[in-house]
Amino acid sequence: MTGFFIALLSGALMSVQGVFNTQVTRTTGMWVSNAWVQLSAFAICLVMWLIMGRDSIATIGEVQPKYMLLGGVIGAGITWTVIKSMAQLGPAKAALLIVMSQLIVAYLIELVGLFGVEKEPFSWRKVIGMGIALIGTTIFQWK
Repeated sequence: MTGFFIALLSGALMSVQGVFNTQVTRTTGMWVSNAWVQLSAFAICLVMWLIMGRDSIATIGEVQPKYMLLGGVIGAGITWTVIKSMAQLGPAKAALLIVMSQLIVAYLIELVGLFGVEKEPFSWRKVIGMGIALIGTTIFQWK
C-alpha cells in the first residue's frame, strides 16, 4: 500500500514541478531553467547522501550495462519536454498525455522485457484498460 501512496505523491510532485519549471523558464529561458532543476536536484541528493548514508560513489563505475547511467541525460530531456508541453498545452492536458505515454511505454517495456525488467505476458485486460484511458484522454481533450 505504501508504494501506491508514493506513486500518487510522485504524480502530484511531477505536476507541480512542471508548472514551477514552466514559470521559471518564462523568466530565465529553457536551458538556464533546466540547469537550475538539475543542479538543485544534485544539491538535495548530495545533502541526503551526507545525512542518510555514505554509499560508495565508486560503485557507479560498476553499473552494467553502462547505458543505464544515462538517467540524468534522460532527466534533462524530461524536464525540457514537460516545460514545453505544459507551456503549449497547459498543465492538465500535458500531464494527461505524459501519463498516457508513461503507461504505454512502461507496458511495452514489461511485454518485451527491456532494460533488465522481468518480461510479463500479454494481457488483454491491460490493453483494454489503456484503451479506455485513451478514450478518456480524447474526451478530456475534446473542445
